[in-house]
Amino acid sequence: MSSLLITHIKTLLQAESVARPLPRGAGMAELPALHDAYLLLENDRIAAFGPMAQCPARADEVLDASGRLVLPSWCDSHTHIVFAATREEEFVDRIKGLSYEEIAQRGGGILNSARRLQEASEDSLLESAWGRLQEVIGYGTGAIEIKSGYGLTLESELKMLRVIRRLKTLSPIPIKATFLGAHAVPAEYKSRREEYLDLVVDRMLPQVAEEGLADYCDVFCDRGFFTVEETDRILKAGWRYGLKPKIHANELDFSGGVQVGVANRAVSVDHLECSGEAEIAALLGSQTLPTLLPGCAFFLGIPFPPARQMIDAGLPVVLASDYNPGSSPCGRMAFIVSLACVKMNMLPEEAINAATLNGAHALELEQEYGSICPGKKANLFITKPLNSLAQLPYSFGTDPVETVILNGKVWKGPDGNKKS
Repeated sequence: MSSLLITHIKTLLQAESVARPLPRGAGMAELPALHDAYLLLENDRIAAFGPMAQCPARADEVLDASGRLVLPSWCDSHTHIVFAATREEEFVDRIKGLSYEEIAQRGGGILNSARRLQEASEDSLLESAWGRLQEVIGYGTGAIEIKSGYGLTLESELKMLRVIRRLKTLSPIPIKATFLGAHAVPAEYKSRREEYLDLVVDRMLPQVAEEGLADYCDVFCDRGFFTVEETDRILKAGWRYGLKPKIHANELDFSGGVQVGVANRAVSVDHLECSGEAEIAALLGSQTLPTLLPGCAFFLGIPFPPARQMIDAGLPVVLASDYNPGSSPCGRMAFIVSLACVKMNMLPEEAINAATLNGAHALELEQEYGSICPGKKANLFITKPLNSLAQLPYSFGTDPVETVILNGKVWKGPDGNKKS
């Protein structure tokens, strides 16, 4: 048995002796904290924590965390990190005045990424995605979801999902895979939408299921993309193949996406920039989690989701990065937490809950990840010296992560070099 002891922790956050229920509503502001603490890891698990006065005498390795905070790793439940190329030219087009929808109508956006991905080899996609995965792990992410959706043909959607499967075998953190064949209607199907839906339902889904390539089924249910009726058809087909829904909803309009997601027992509905009383009421009557992606609203210059109203109504909000080449080219979850505080009026404690434990629930990994609890996986990070928890989102331009620990071992140390 190997052991790692972290001592003199200024503040140990999200530490719980017994796993607590999903934080929601007013409970999201409650974040367990222990000052002047120790944390003991044995093999790949959290073994014990407590005040320094009760610190064990010995361990195989000891880290001094004086002046630093220790948190569970971020659980990022919505990303698109398998892609062939960045889209900075569209970034410039938006500066010149074109909207996201106008760019998409001109063949940009998702269709642009699809063209490039269809031309890319599986090995090249794996290499670039592996680099992005290591990047976000270095920023403190310890569990992640990755979507397809830039393929939009049977062959290319399968290619993306096979890349994600290969990433799973390489990755030191858990990965959940999501099939997003209904990300956009390809240009060649513009006047034949029903044929593309048939392709997704009758050919893509069965093949994805036969190869065991995905955990979830996603649809972009919004104005200019897929309707409520189309979304309902695809989600019901996904259920028949054992794929639970996790969908894009209400980014660009009050699309009905939240309601169709709830009706189909979606694990989460993500984006929700356009949400009001009806959407909040639908979510309150369900087990579906509202996942907010403030990086997208920031980058596209669109309204931010109404996080404050959702929390005040009693909902369990989740935060995720939406890391992708078109609308959120950022996987640094600490910045997402900062945006949540600055732009959505979330308290630091609420944002940390949303990005750790609630994110783990959105990944259905809460039994193993999302908090520092004896028996859970030892995925966590140590910050650089900070005055308080509030300084983490306050210092939005600084990466607060100094040391990353995965599976009970140091993955990246204070020198920035990976240890394994």
